[in-house]
Amino acid sequence: MGWLHDGHRSLISRAGAENATTVVSIFVNPRQFTVAADYTKYPRDEARDLEICETEGVSLVFVPDATEVYPAGFDTTVSVGAVSEPLEGAARPGHFDGVATVVAILFGLVGADRAYFGQKDAQQVMVIRRMARDLAIPTEVIACPTVRESDGLALSSRNVHLSEDERHAAPVLHRALTTARARWEAGERSGDALRDAMWETLTAEPLADVDYVSVADGRTLRELETVDGPALLSLAVRFGTTRLIDNEPLGTVVGPAAR
Repeated sequence: MGWLHDGHRSLISRAGAENATTVVSIFVNPRQFTVAADYTKYPRDEARDLEICETEGVSLVFVPDATEVYPAGFDTTVSVGAVSEPLEGAARPGHFDGVATVVAILFGLVGADRAYFGQKDAQQVMVIRRMARDLAIPTEVIACPTVRESDGLALSSRNVHLSEDERHAAPVLHRALTTARARWEAGERSGDALRDAMWETLTAEPLADVDYVSVADGRTLRELETVDGPALLSLAVRFGTTRLIDNEPLGTVVGPAAR
């Protein structure tokens, strides 16, 4: 959705290494925002984004306006099932309908062989993979590792909204995830114990307003009592008016396999 950063650069770099032509689509999608103010304040700088794309050797940048993506009379919604319902789906009703709808349109318009998404939005990747598989869209959906600042904070366009104090506090998300991962690596398999580890780390930071912590099945996102296979640690936390998410896979398989 624009406001490109080094996480996006990493996606572009991988796409360029694996394909003859690289296309970047930039579109701030109004249908995936559940709060109108979030859409209005989402950071935008098209000139800067285009300069980054040129520097990175992108072949084509597709920057449609809303009327091109959603022409007059548009009346279709793509709704993905169970994997879209918990976590971000529960916190932001309708969000993944907007994501799935716009990505289906962009896949159709661009006709890409492969599409690259960041693992930071792990549930989004799972939703898009399910949508592509179920609708027989031939685009292969590839998840790329989360890119982080030196203090562990996952890169996000929303980070620009953090105050100085909030930015200093925000790496607590990654600390909470790594604390739970360390417990898992030491042999802990209780979902509640891992969730408690994340809660304790987060609530020790006064500026962190915790939305949720999750220890879920890595394929279905069903909350786990016992971690006995691939799983996903994830969380959402607010700092003032800025809501950040992050996650950490446990095991190697998360979500439906790519095509």
